[in-house]
Amino acid sequence: MNTESCPALAHQTEPCISVNGSDTPLAPAAPHTTALDFLRERGLTGTKEGCAEGECGACSVLVARPGVDKPTDWVAVNACLVPAAALDGQEVITSEGLATVGEPGTAPALHPVQEEMATRGGSQCGYCTPGFICSMAAEYYRPGRCEHPAGDADAQHPAGDGEAQHPADAEHGPNGFDLHALSGNLCRCTGYRPIRDAAFAVGAPAEDDRLARRRDEAPPAPAATTYTRDGQTFVRKNSLAETLQLLNERPDAVVVAGSTDWGVEVNIRSRRADCVVAVDRLPELRGLDLGSERIEIGAALTLTEIERRLDGEVPLLAELFPQFASRLIRNGATLGGNLGTGSPIGDSPPVLLALEASVVLAGTEGEREVPLAEYFTGYRQSVRRPGELIRAVRIPRPLSSVAAFHKIAKRRFDDISSVAVAFALDLEDGRVRKARIGLGGVAATPIRALATEAALEGEPWSAETVEAAARVLRGEGTPMDDHRASALYRSAMLGQSLKKLYAQTTKGA
Repeated sequence: MNTESCPALAHQTEPCISVNGSDTPLAPAAPHTTALDFLRERGLTGTKEGCAEGECGACSVLVARPGVDKPTDWVAVNACLVPAAALDGQEVITSEGLATVGEPGTAPALHPVQEEMATRGGSQCGYCTPGFICSMAAEYYRPGRCEHPAGDADAQHPAGDGEAQHPADAEHGPNGFDLHALSGNLCRCTGYRPIRDAAFAVGAPAEDDRLARRRDEAPPAPAATTYTRDGQTFVRKNSLAETLQLLNERPDAVVVAGSTDWGVEVNIRSRRADCVVAVDRLPELRGLDLGSERIEIGAALTLTEIERRLDGEVPLLAELFPQFASRLIRNGATLGGNLGTGSPIGDSPPVLLALEASVVLAGTEGEREVPLAEYFTGYRQSVRRPGELIRAVRIPRPLSSVAAFHKIAKRRFDDISSVAVAFALDLEDGRVRKARIGLGGVAATPIRALATEAALEGEPWSAETVEAAARVLRGEGTPMDDHRASALYRSAMLGQSLKKLYAQTTKGA
């Protein structure tokens, strides 16, 4: 257990969280208690519950995590989903902890993000505001976001002009602020323009900014945790071997990483587990290897970490990430978790199927590699044996030259797909040499569109070929009617997706 962030633990083993710089024991909270409830019970009521399933962002807080470009990144997460016990030994900053406390008797100095939200009118009823503030602060501290010196914000966006200068694109401000950082935050009354104006107005952190300086130091080490109360236990082991041994002894244990799925079960369905085992900080599950013959991605790396570390190395994954839930969810969600749940509407399986990925399964008897096309066996079922973990995902090289991910959903971002289609094609001399197509939302499991692949391979990449193959694609899977879409709509979207890909690849030709 890390005792540096919680000095009180130097001679004891009770879990403790550093909250706004103060050591806060976890007890007497139950092991299933969310970070949101843990914080609110201690008077930090800026952290709100809006949806309890990670869709509104009212509960957003900052956590110090291993950085991509600096030793530490300030990462915004949904406190309503994360078990408080998972933050043992970690550093958490809430909206109350962003302001700078001055001399006794003086009011705290607002954080630059808070100041801009107030100046630009970004808060009305205020319920969503603390969550927006924390998500904005995480982007504010993202290394490389803003090359302008602190104090340049007014030059970029003069106060009172009511409109930001035209950024390079619709989703990035002139200060480098990425609006995707707020894709998981909802506001019911203010409207988003003043919030966007505030985001586009912040400058670079000042040289004496304490949270900016904190990024240059290592984050807290993962704490080995065993916390038991009222018959429930939360466990985090130091190594994969110890974890696998525990799972072998406790096959009933629930395994969590970002807890973006299990947290919903706890909150909405009141699910409880006798034993929860966290694997998100296991070093054996957090590697990323860009080999000449394959790319190996650790199952416990968050989607945000993968996105930033790959930096476009796998174009199909680069298309997936902005469409996968929200930044808040991607800051916790993992490929291992998305595959482990076995959901037929998960966004990553179609992409990984198109990439011909395989999963590395680890157990007490060793490891085995299974092609993802053979991994799913039924609705939320797989070949993974009791006690096994997904250690990594492997993607073979070379990558296909044509790649696209089409997600059909009711909302552009932060929504569950009705249909998801991933394409990976190799075109040579105007013909389809190889085609791999992954589908989600049209069967009890994610599937490969094998018949459509066969209809494309060896044929000219032409409107006639695509029209014929689109008819085949419409018949793939066994789509059903539900509240998201009808079976006929899903089938129609499959065919249209292939036509869209053809239009995208031949545009301007």
